[in-house]
Amino acid sequence: MSARGRCRERIVYVPGEETYLRGGSMARRPRSSRAWRFVLSGVRREADGRAGPRGWGYDSDGQQHSDSDSEPEFSSLSPSIPSAIPVTGESYCNCENQSEAPYCSSLHALHRVRDCRCGEEDEYFDWVWDELNKSTATLLTCDNRKVNFHMEYSCGTAAIRGNKELAEGQHFWEIKMTSPVYGTDMMVGIGTSDVNLDKYRHTFCSLLGKDEDSWGLSYTGLLHHKGDKTNFSSRFGQGSIIGVHLDTWHGTLTFFKNRKCIGVAATKLQNKKFYPMVCSTAAKSSMKVIRSCASRTSLQYLCCFRLRQLLPDYVDTLEVLPLPPGLKQVLHNKLGWVLSMNYSTSKPSSSSSSGSDSDSSCGSDAEACQRKRCRRT
Repeated sequence: MSARGRCRERIVYVPGEETYLRGGSMARRPRSSRAWRFVLSGVRREADGRAGPRGWGYDSDGQQHSDSDSEPEFSSLSPSIPSAIPVTGESYCNCENQSEAPYCSSLHALHRVRDCRCGEEDEYFDWVWDELNKSTATLLTCDNRKVNFHMEYSCGTAAIRGNKELAEGQHFWEIKMTSPVYGTDMMVGIGTSDVNLDKYRHTFCSLLGKDEDSWGLSYTGLLHHKGDKTNFSSRFGQGSIIGVHLDTWHGTLTFFKNRKCIGVAATKLQNKKFYPMVCSTAAKSSMKVIRSCASRTSLQYLCCFRLRQLLPDYVDTLEVLPLPPGLKQVLHNKLGWVLSMNYSTSKPSSSSSSGSDSDSSCGSDAEACQRKRCRRT
């Protein structure tokens, strides 16, 4: 395809069709031309009413497009609405390709940009993605740490789980969004071995949290479990780092965004067997494991956890502790992830209806749970 043809690629959201326009023609045929005209007219009316005359236009073939990939034009939209426009401005770093991708570029062109490596300091991984337990529409790369979904086009929901059961103790991992984030859903979470990863391969849905065996955080900021969903955080997009802390001793599941605590998503998870999981409905999307750590629930862990809560303003607690260099290195190797987690205690803004990236419930809930369990023992 010529450069001119690629520049004309436009993303148009069609319910039930996780795809995009290429040079004015659909990569997949809509199910009904009448339904397509109805959806398109609705999108036009909604765009005219919310975005105003600036930034929106139509190609010669009548398809709608936006001159910008940023979200200010959609400021009145609820953050929990899925969109065909990739989420921007939520990256962990300030790399240009992560925060301001030009809208005229296609999704395929965005993938050709050299991957950002910010935040990828770890060299040892407790687990990676499982080649034997994944949907058919997935491809593993980077030593099985990066999962690519729907390599050509999407016709449903694909999912994968880690290759190691999260046994007793403390488990922390981070997933980096290495592609544009858009569509019906892209999720990070946990689930038991009973979750059927290929069940919805022909259905667009939020797979994680659809039953009682899994919990999932959507890129829209919604938390899913047992088919229910609640506002939990702000949205995340390309370049965002989503952290997950599963504490099997206290039975809590905590999420982080860009290494800041979002909140405690679930409690009373003791005596259950979980796997880390992700899923996506978006064509040519990808996620990467950049950290996966595990530790026993020991007095050493509890002390490091408490130290981190007392010194939240430092990037790494070890930097300010007057400890011998040898002991610092041992703690860094064994529990460095604990001493670098950000359990912020600042209060969320009252104007936010979808949660806050610095939710005070992170520190307070986890600390209360720690004290309660310690008294029992």
